[in-house]
Amino acid sequence: MPEPRLADRTTLRLGGPARRWVTATTTDALVETVADADERDEPVLVLGGGSNLVVADDGFDGLVVEVATTGVRTDTDPTGAPSTDPACGGELVTVAAGEDWDALCARAVASGWVGIEALSGIPGSVGATPVQNVGAYGQEVAQTIWSVATWDRLERRRRTLAAADCGFGYRDSRFKREPGRWVVLEVTFQLRRGDVGTPVRYAELARTLGVDEGARAPLAAVRDAVLGLRRGKGMVLDDTDPDTWSAGSFFTNPVLADDAAARLPEDAPRWPVEGGGVKTSAAWLIQHAGFDRGHGLDRPDAHVGLSTKHTLALTNRGGATADELLALAREVRDGVEAAYGVRLVNEPVLVGCTL
Repeated sequence: MPEPRLADRTTLRLGGPARRWVTATTTDALVETVADADERDEPVLVLGGGSNLVVADDGFDGLVVEVATTGVRTDTDPTGAPSTDPACGGELVTVAAGEDWDALCARAVASGWVGIEALSGIPGSVGATPVQNVGAYGQEVAQTIWSVATWDRLERRRRTLAAADCGFGYRDSRFKREPGRWVVLEVTFQLRRGDVGTPVRYAELARTLGVDEGARAPLAAVRDAVLGLRRGKGMVLDDTDPDTWSAGSFFTNPVLADDAAARLPEDAPRWPVEGGGVKTSAAWLIQHAGFDRGHGLDRPDAHVGLSTKHTLALTNRGGATADELLALAREVRDGVEAAYGVRLVNEPVLVGCTL
């Protein structure tokens, strides 16, 4: 039986075959498989939900380890049932790396676990979330992560890193800065108990919920609002909608030095960053550099283009190659740099290819 193609396991639907493929359904199997390959100097690609990868058309000349581990437990119940103690103000929730992220968000809302409701609808696995420090609508996982259990491929041992040791930053972490070293096994979240979410810090979400910024709203209402906003931008996976055949936001929002931010047009978005610098909007830069939604789709036999719903998503319209997608990414990146002197940085991990 032929090995799966990476195109069948990535949300961009791109990528050729792997030389070898193993699906790890337990944490022990995950560790043993990676350790064995490292002993033999075999290249390894650890694959979660495939939502943040651009894989070369030639595929991966090594071992793909697909993380399919499952399990959710709390500090009060090994089955993951929420506490029924009315005095319980919060819980530590430990989740296997292979669990689906949005399924965890749905479970958190149903269980009265507060802190990840605005991260609903983000595709991928739980194990990938600390690597990118995923965030949306005013929340990021670093705000709730208690610890991350890993296999350290450099020291060849299991290590659990407290949140303070993970080096979290905007769409960044120690795991991302040391690529290839860490295999995430489990993530433990510290979640407050309650039926209303964290203060709403994102203006668009506040407007949708009909509350002031800084106010709170019921957990279920926040989740529903976020899912609605994400669907409107093509950011919830849908097999029937090629606008969702993407890696989500392809470029991160740039964080600029004060002098660089001052050179942007007056109407460019600006948000101060804790620790210094100014964040601006990649979507604004892309659109104002001349790349509107749907850019590229009017070309003959177009296989790739910007989403018709959101300029930050580069999409495979069916039958695309990784080379075609990366050519579009370069066109956008270079156009923004020519217009504004800001070089956009890709968020997805590139496997076997360069931008």
